[in-house]
Order: sequence, then structure tokens, then C-alpha cells
Amino acid sequence: MKEKILVIDDEMHIVELLKFNLEVNGYKVDYSQDGFEGYHKAKEFKPNLILLDWMLPNISGMEVLKKIRNDQELNETPVIMLTAKNMERDKVKGLEEGADDYITKPFGIKELLARINSVLRRYNITANKVEDVLSVNDLKMDLIKHEVTKKDQKIDLTIKEFDLLKLLLQNRGKVLSRNFLLDKVWGYEYFGETRTVDVHIRYLRKKIENDGEKYIETIRGIGYKIN
Repeated sequence: MKEKILVIDDEMHIVELLKFNLEVNGYKVDYSQDGFEGYHKAKEFKPNLILLDWMLPNISGMEVLKKIRNDQELNETPVIMLTAKNMERDKVKGLEEGADDYITKPFGIKELLARINSVLRRYNITANKVEDVLSVNDLKMDLIKHEVTKKDQKIDLTIKEFDLLKLLLQNRGKVLSRNFLLDKVWGYEYFGETRTVDVHIRYLRKKIENDGEKYIETIRGIGYKIN
């Protein structure tokens, strides 16, 4: 079965370029030029991945991303942001809201295809892993339910926060470098920014260490670990 990609972009020449190249490479493609329509089309089309433009009419791509991440049917769908915004703060904002990757316009088709393959590969690997329950003290992660609880109280995490915590729990006692975490969670390899990891770790700590109990230890100059 062909993997399905939904393109949400209001520039028709970009939509046509993406549709042609994606279909040539074996993907089934649908598209929308409006954020609201794109969101509802995603619920019908059920894509394996969404290419989402930031600057859209009526509703911004960032608002569409928030709706996707808050939708029970769509919140596991990987999203790559396509945008002319190239400032670091814009990239960090997109990643914090739950984007899986970020590529600025103009972009090369080969690079975009590589990023699509990388994101889909990570999601497929995650989907095929044996499900389990990971825990440390009162903190528990149920991989079957995709749920984190502390003292039996549910903690709402973004996808990236969940993936970071899962890696740390799966490697308890081991120091995981920022580059390792960046590669495993974002798949950026050589074009990542390790500050992204620090930002997500900070938000993760606020959610799981809100009663003063410490879980994540910073190893200065290297990365993080859970004891």
C-alpha cells in the first residue's frame, strides 16, 4: 500500500511541484490550499505524513498544527513544516508546537524527500516496537496507551517530550548526548541544532518534576540521563 502524504500550502505552483515529485517517488498525494480545509481533509484522507505551510490564508499553519496535535485521530501523524521563515526562533517555535521537522523555502526536492523518508522511518520503527511499560519511582510510561502518569495522575506531553522521556527511560543510568537525542528524536543528523533538545528537556522537567522530585540529570557539556 502506498504511503499517503497531505500537502497543505496555498501556493499552487509549490503544490504541483510537490505532488508530481512525491507521486513519482511512489507516494499517494492529496492537497489543500486552505488551513481549515486541510485540517478536515486530514481527518478524511488519514495521511501517513503532512507537509504544512506556515503562512496560510484564514488560519496559520501553526494554528493548524495545534489543532492536529490536539486531535485524537491525528495527533500521532508526523508533520513537516514548509515555510519561508528561517529565523532560529521560528524553527524552535515550530518544533515546540510538535512539528517533526522544518524545512525553509526555497528547498531542494532531494533534501525534502530525504527528510520525509527519515521521519516516516522513525515513525514506522516506533510503531513496530514491542509495547511495554517504563517506570522510575512514581513516574510511569505506558507505551501501549501512549500515556505518562505520575502518582496515577496523567501528564500531558507533546510527541517530542514523550519520545525524549521514552529514550531516557529506556536507557536509565546511561548518559545520552544532545546529538544522540537530536538524531533519534528529530532525525536531523548533521543539520540539527542541539539547543532544540535543551528547550524540550526544560519543558519536560516542568511537567514531570513539578513537585520538586528530580528525574532528569544534566551532565554538563554532554547531555542528560535518568538514574
